[in-house]
This record gives sequence, C-alpha cells and structure tokens, in this order.
Amino acid sequence: MDMKSIHENLETLPGMFYHWEKTTPNNVFLRQPSGDIWTTYTFKEVGEQARKLVNAFRSQGLKKGDHIALISKNCAHWIIADLAIMMGGYVSVPLYASLSADQMTLVLEKSDAKALIVGKLDEWAKKSKGLIDGMPVFRFPYYAGNAEVTQGMSWDDAMKNEPMEGNPEPDIDELWTILFTSGTTGTPKGVMHPYKTAALLNNNEKVNNILKTFEPGETRLFSFLPLNHIAERTAVELSGIGSGGTISFADTLDTFAKNLAETRPTFFFAVPRIWTKFQLGVLAKMPQKKLDTLLKIPIVSGIIKKKLLKALGLDAAKVCLTGASITPESLKQWYRKLGLNLREVYGMTENAGGFTMMPEHKHKPNTVGKPLPNAEGRIDPDTGEILMKMPWMMTGYYKEPELTAETLVDGWLHTGDKGKLDDEGFLKIVGRVKDAFKTTKGKFIVPTIIEDHFSNNSLIEQICVAGLGIPQPVALVCLSEIGMKEDKAKVTENLQSEVQRVNGQLHNHERISTIIVANEPWSPENKLLTPTLKIRRGAINDAYGERLSAWHEAPDKVIWES
Repeated sequence: MDMKSIHENLETLPGMFYHWEKTTPNNVFLRQPSGDIWTTYTFKEVGEQARKLVNAFRSQGLKKGDHIALISKNCAHWIIADLAIMMGGYVSVPLYASLSADQMTLVLEKSDAKALIVGKLDEWAKKSKGLIDGMPVFRFPYYAGNAEVTQGMSWDDAMKNEPMEGNPEPDIDELWTILFTSGTTGTPKGVMHPYKTAALLNNNEKVNNILKTFEPGETRLFSFLPLNHIAERTAVELSGIGSGGTISFADTLDTFAKNLAETRPTFFFAVPRIWTKFQLGVLAKMPQKKLDTLLKIPIVSGIIKKKLLKALGLDAAKVCLTGASITPESLKQWYRKLGLNLREVYGMTENAGGFTMMPEHKHKPNTVGKPLPNAEGRIDPDTGEILMKMPWMMTGYYKEPELTAETLVDGWLHTGDKGKLDDEGFLKIVGRVKDAFKTTKGKFIVPTIIEDHFSNNSLIEQICVAGLGIPQPVALVCLSEIGMKEDKAKVTENLQSEVQRVNGQLHNHERISTIIVANEPWSPENKLLTPTLKIRRGAINDAYGERLSAWHEAPDKVIWES
C-alpha cells in the first residue's frame, strides 16, 4: 500500500461542497417532500443557510473544535446542519432519532457535546428530559406530522444571522465526526473519524470508482436509513456531496414508496430487510410461480421487468448496493432475474463501512466481494476472525483507550466477524464470533448459516436461531405480510415442511427442533432490531430465553406464541 500516493490531493467534504456551490450554484442539491409538495434547495441556497447557521453557533459561544450533537430523522435540514458543523470547524456527533431520554443524556455526556441540534422527530416531550442543563439548543423548522420542539434557537432566528464569510477548510487529519454505535453488544462506543476518512472514500481514482459511473450532476440519491449510521452517511451524504448530485428524502413511512418512485434514484443503497420488503410487496401481487412463468416468455419478460422496477422506483438505478448485514444469496439472485444487480458491501463503523465490495461484472455467490483498493484483510488462524487494514480506519473510540487497544492491534482492525478468504480474494462471512452459542450437548451453533436456509420462504420475514442452554436449536420467526394473510393451518403445514427440508441439509447437532411464530414483528421500537434493522440477538434471547426449553420439549414442530 503506497500511503504517500493515496494521501495526495485529497479534498475535504467542505472543499467538495464549495466546488459545486461555485460551479453549479443553481443545481438542486436537496429535495424534501411534504405531502404532495417537494421543496428544493440549490447548492447556493444550502451554502447560504449553512453559513448563517455557523454564525448562529458562534453567537452562542461555540468555538472551533467544539462537539455539536444532532438528533433528527433524515431530512434536508440534517444535511444543511452537518455542513454548517463542518464549515465552522466543529465536530459532529450525530445521534439515532430513536434514543430515549436517558440514552440521549448518556451520549451527550460521553461525547462532551457542547450543543444539541434537534430536528424532525416522532416524539420529543419525553426525550427532552434528557437535555443537559445550560446546553445551547438549535431546532429545525417544524415538519408537519412530527413532534413540536420549543426549546432553543429556532431555525428562523438562526437564519437572521449574517452568513459566515470565506470557504474555510479543516486539515485533512482533524477530527470530523464521532459516530456512536447502536449498542447491540453493550454501551454505545464513540467511533472517531478524521476528515481523511471521507476524503479517501470519495476518491474516485484510488478507492471508490462507483461515482465514475455517473456524469456530473446525474447522481440521484434517496435517503431513508438513519443518516447518523456510517452506511447512509457514506453511501448517501458523502456520495451526494462528492458527485454534486441530488439527495431526496422520504416524508413518512406511509409515503415512502411514493417518494421513492418520484425520486427514481440512479444510485440506491438499502439493507437486506428493505430489499426483502420490496420482494414481498411484489410477490403479494404476483405469486412466484406466475412471475417465473412470465419471465420465461421472451417478449413478456422484458415488459414485466420494466414494469416491476418502475413500480419500485428503481427503473433508473445504475448502481444498487446492499449492506449493513449479510444479504441472502437467494434474494440477490431474485433481483438479478429482474435485471437489478445488488452489489454487496461489507464494513463497519470502525472502517467507515468500507472493506469489500462485489465487483460490478463478477458476482461470486455467497460472498461479500473483494477488498477495495488499498484495503487488505486476513483471517486469524486460531479464531477465524476477519482482520483488516486500510487508510480510512477510525483513529479510536472516544475516551476509551483500552477498548481502542483491544480493537486496533498492530495496525489491524479486529472485526468480531468470522469469515473465509478464497484463492481469488473473495470474502465469505460465516457469522459473528460472539453469535455462536453452545447447546447443552456441548456443540457450537453458528446461527446465520442455519438462518440462510430459510431465506427463500416468502411466509417468513424475520428469523433468529437460538438455543443457548437447550439440546437443539430452535428458530424464532416473524411472518411476512403474505404469511399473516395466509390461513394458519397452511402456514403451520408450510413451516413443518420447511423444517424437514432444512434439517435434511444440516448436521445432526444443527437441526432445528421447533419453529416458534412470534406474536408481533421485531422492530427498533420494541428494541429487538437496531435502527438499521439488524437483529439484536441478545435482546431476542432475553425476551424469549425462559421459554426456549419448553418450546424445544413440546411435541409440535411449529408453535404459535401465545
């Protein structure tokens, strides 16, 4: 890895924005829906508002280097506020919009935040009790249908300030952001990234050649996953600023499909759960057997593909990425039949979400692609853990030197994931080192391997294999909308057959003894999913653990939670 060459001519995010602000001032940068109306913000308008916000920060005594927290769902003002934080030389601490009052207080204190920006939120009354006394607060304009915030300086008052002058840029090695993990394995950790991280990931020549796919201004992005999460921050915000493209947002969950269809993104990123929901939406209207038949008819096939992709809002998509958790191979193959190539990306907050990516023209099944240029990986021979090294790794966890030293060892990032690298350099993820559990028979179970076998069943939307403390693993499932509409007896029969089919492909100690159909879907609201829709295995074990033994011992192969 030639470290000198990769660090040459790097441009910071504010520098990239200034370029588009100067060369394409009237191009639309942000699009915000409200009902049927889209409000647009040009690069010039965004620049002016961000500059005014910088002086609003200064008016409250905030100094260069201070940490500013931001809590909001995705919206146009999120990006404007983030740009203001960067332009003013502050450090951003973006928070999950779903945090409780206590969690918010914890992260504000842990991050040494000196101010808080409050935006578009479902609820604020209870959350506001987590504010720290005396901390300056700034609030976004009111978004209809969301919580009203009355604390702090209003956006209108902030916009009465004169715009900041000049185009200040941070040093490439200055601290850019502190990203707090979602806390799936304990207390959230503050991952520190310098401006170099964003600069490298937007470097077309040396790391990321995706943006080369688009002509200047052609990149249309749709933002709906939490912007404080590294995947959305890099795939959407960084890509939008780096390419001079347009970022559109979803108004509400109810308008998501409509907003996406009206955006027609050319570059789209989603997590597996979203891709599954899209698929199940199609199958609810057109059963798989009928779809398979139509796709075999030459002329009809092309019409059906175009119609389905247009209905999803993805008919203009040139690049589609999937990540944050592993996407089942069967799901990727299903989309490939429609003409959509889902390219898996693999990374984590600690390496800004970027380690491997599936090559555009070489899809290797059951892998997450090959390491990006200037990234290297190896497998720990004793534990099977994936170790990686690249120039855009975190500098460490904020105020946690011991934890940093455990994670970054001799320049290698210890991921906590188990995997295998094949002779072509493609990486296969086997599961989390800590996810494997031991049954009472003393046998280790890797749940993700078993869960993958159920990925083709359209009646199942979510699955978690558990079994710590019982002789054989069980599978907890949440039904899809298709499954919930189906007759209960037919669902039971289907799942009984599914257990028999899957068990035929597993070793004796891996075989599922029972499938349990959960009463309610797992979600971020009931804390069984992370905000990026990954399963919280620990929380699921806590919620169902006491009943696992009785379910395992029951004579029925399929049990409906009562």
